[in-house]
Amino acid sequence: MNTAGILKKKYFLYLTEFFAGMSVMAVELGASRLLAPYFSSSQIVWTIIIGTIMIAMALGNIYGGRSADKNPNPAKLYTRILIGAVWIAAIPVLGKYIVLGVSAILIFTVNSNFLVIAAFAACMVIFVFPLFLLGTVTPSLAKYSVNSLEDSGKVVGTLGAFNTIGSIIGTFVPTFVTIPAVGTSITFLIFAGILLILSLCFFISANMGKKRTTVSMAVVLLCCVLGYSNSFAFWEKNLTYEGESIYNYLQVKENQRSVLLSTNVLFGVQSIYMKEGGLTGMYYDYAMAAPLMTEKDNPKECRVLILGMGTGTYATQCRKYFGDMEMEGVEIDEKITGLAREYFFLPEDVKVTTYDGRAFLNAVDETYDVIMVDAYQDITIPFQMSSVEFFTLVKEHLTKQGVMVVNMNMRGKEEGNINQYLADTIAAVFSNVTTVDVKGSTNRELFASDNMDMQNNLYRNSQTLENEELAKMMKKVWENIEEYQAGEYVMTDDKAPVELLGMQVIDDIIQEEVAYYKEIYQEQGIQELLNSL
Repeated sequence: MNTAGILKKKYFLYLTEFFAGMSVMAVELGASRLLAPYFSSSQIVWTIIIGTIMIAMALGNIYGGRSADKNPNPAKLYTRILIGAVWIAAIPVLGKYIVLGVSAILIFTVNSNFLVIAAFAACMVIFVFPLFLLGTVTPSLAKYSVNSLEDSGKVVGTLGAFNTIGSIIGTFVPTFVTIPAVGTSITFLIFAGILLILSLCFFISANMGKKRTTVSMAVVLLCCVLGYSNSFAFWEKNLTYEGESIYNYLQVKENQRSVLLSTNVLFGVQSIYMKEGGLTGMYYDYAMAAPLMTEKDNPKECRVLILGMGTGTYATQCRKYFGDMEMEGVEIDEKITGLAREYFFLPEDVKVTTYDGRAFLNAVDETYDVIMVDAYQDITIPFQMSSVEFFTLVKEHLTKQGVMVVNMNMRGKEEGNINQYLADTIAAVFSNVTTVDVKGSTNRELFASDNMDMQNNLYRNSQTLENEELAKMMKKVWENIEEYQAGEYVMTDDKAPVELLGMQVIDDIIQEEVAYYKEIYQEQGIQELLNSL
């Protein structure tokens, strides 16, 4: 077998190292996007992805080195790269089914840490094998490249440089180019194609492996036909919009009454627009008490800032019920703002700045009568927007009698839960903190101010409301609002374990949701469970 031609000057080996490093990072970033709509994009999920990939690469390094010593045949390596290409191409076709299959099995067998275990199991099944194969590249190429001890350092160093440069490009290209432009599925297919072409170049040059390359090309082409879709919620029909941005999976669906935005397949609705007017039935209705808690005689006079604008539900509802208020929003995901204008009828005169909420506060000197913090999404709570330092910054941007309202979307039960941490942290900054639970959901609204008459203002101003529906809602808030008794669970920029705290609550929510089906499974078996579904 003649393999010397293409490998003779080592350029092809260096290109192999380059594209292998690029593909590893692209698959890692693709893994985060594949898992995020189901398990969130929290630091916990990222830790699982990075840890799993490091395990795979370490095992691949060991096997690759031993294999090259035992049988220094480059065809073995390029066959492994070929198999890795086919596997990566199959991820868009099978990955989402594996994620849901693993989750369905574990949800009936795991009582705690479901997100961690399910994400780890899915990551192991989907990503370990192809990254193990790519992990064999570096030690194998070192074996083929080094001719003598005199140049071994130079050759290995050059291989490492090509791998690192490829990894850098493989980090930036998916994040800023392919995923926003064509989506996660096609990103996997692009890099699978690169590895496939790399292998084909070797086998064609060596005049061998025609059967394996033909079969691999056919499988990859089939995956391109079946796996190009960017649909994560493949069971959903007639979605108005489904796509991806740099930050989120995005799904818009509508019914006769409303338009809904979801940024996660498994964790509810993030924004809503009521087509025929009326209250939303969600936490936004409770949050509208904030303008009534200020010293303003007319809530229309309030200047409102929303950190975590989403599609502008809060702004739309406040203007609908209070009049032409001065509203401003901050939203880190520019694509969500585009959806807000297109599908959720956010008025053009409502200014939205594409920025991180805390960074925005650091950059402006403006003050507001109401600041709504609505940047918490399932388990993904930005630690930099949950600390004493952050809430102090919010307070500095409130007027003297201004009110902050925070949507806490997970209602914990155990001592030391995420809501206690958030509320205690806020109470360390503001002298008057109250909370009210949102009926029929896991949300809790928190209102904070240095104005000790906040509740009295709500009662007084709600009496003058002309809209009967809103007046009833505000009466409900006033009757159920509770003064918060602060504890000592305070978070700082240095220590804010929001992911672990959020995961505990998510576990409780999941267990409550599946308790009925788990009981059927335990008492009557799998067949009866399938019948009940």
